Amino acid sequence: MSISGSSWLKFGLFTVGLGQSFVFVLVPTLARDLGLSEIQTSLIFAISALAWAATSAFWGRASDRYGRKNIAVLGLVGYAVSLIALITPLFLAERNLLDLAFLFPALVLGRLINGLVGSATRPASFTYTADITSKEKRTVKFARLESSFLLGTVAGPLLGGFLFLITNETPFYVFSFLALIAAVGIYWTLEPTSPKYSPSKNNNNQIRWFSESIWPFLALAAILSLCQASLLQSIGFYIADSFTNSSDLPILISMTFTMLSISTIVSQYLFTDAFPMNNFNLLLFGTILLVFSYVTMAFFPMISVYYLSIIVLGFGFGMTRPALSSSLSIAQTPENQGSAAGYLGSVIPIGHMTTPFIAMPIYALNPAYLYYFSSILCIGLIVFIISHPIIRKSGAL
Repeated sequence: MSISGSSWLKFGLFTVGLGQSFVFVLVPTLARDLGLSEIQTSLIFAISALAWAATSAFWGRASDRYGRKNIAVLGLVGYAVSLIALITPLFLAERNLLDLAFLFPALVLGRLINGLVGSATRPASFTYTADITSKEKRTVKFARLESSFLLGTVAGPLLGGFLFLITNETPFYVFSFLALIAAVGIYWTLEPTSPKYSPSKNNNNQIRWFSESIWPFLALAAILSLCQASLLQSIGFYIADSFTNSSDLPILISMTFTMLSISTIVSQYLFTDAFPMNNFNLLLFGTILLVFSYVTMAFFPMISVYYLSIIVLGFGFGMTRPALSSSLSIAQTPENQGSAAGYLGSVIPIGHMTTPFIAMPIYALNPAYLYYFSSILCIGLIVFIISHPIIRKSGAL
């Protein structure tokens, strides 16, 4: 039995999740051991996120012109190359083959490749799914795409931890190879789904980031991105700083990422498939769970409560992420699907871009302050979700 193009897309996002989670688990601690500060380590991801934001909208429009398949394949190849380019400087520095003065710019360059080219996969994948899916089923289909990525983030620390026993570099080489396999599978199986729209004929219908059907969703995505990125980039530091008596810090960090991803996947299945909710309710109640989680983490700095809060946080993100993508997609005409997905992709990295300048200085004052800050942002989102007519309308979708 042959594997469908949609399945290869899911596998491609799965491979991206493998590397994404393992990068956040391993790179900060290795970089810190080699002398880089928390701000420098965060900047490595921030610069990549800036490149992602700058190119994602372009890749979304390019998928309209050159096809979803070609852009998705290009993104996976770029991602595979970026993994090798990221681990190589760390490999050389550990063996004193690279001067530590060059480590930071080399890591920035390696991660930058992911931002410039790896950003192509997500908008192409989601736009292809929008092409072949009815509005009624789009939230479920988008949730399954998200789940494929999140399954990768669960498997990344587990599989990566096993491969790490061979060498530090082995997980990156294996994950890169799997991404290349996914790229080949997509190239040979994905069928074209949308006509090639001529920009000259559709100027009157083209959307911009400030279009009424676009900007409310981008605003939501930007704030949620900051809340999520600040957590992801601070997890390793928070556990190391708060639970210093533990001798198994890497395991605690990996468990945190695993529990966050698993709870997100379970949430997506429960509330988009088994007991489906409309997009408005998913956004509203998901954000309420985020507020509860951040407040709990700030008030009760205990490892058991922290893990419970991480699980609740996963449920919240599992509700908001597919609802946000689906609501935005449904609000657009067919010829604007690629552009809309690209704009959303350009906003998602904002959190990683701003975390070094907003979140990490707050964390440096007191780790709890960062979670208070995130809870306040989410309370503002609840007010915005309830009050904005475009988002309220998503309850009827």
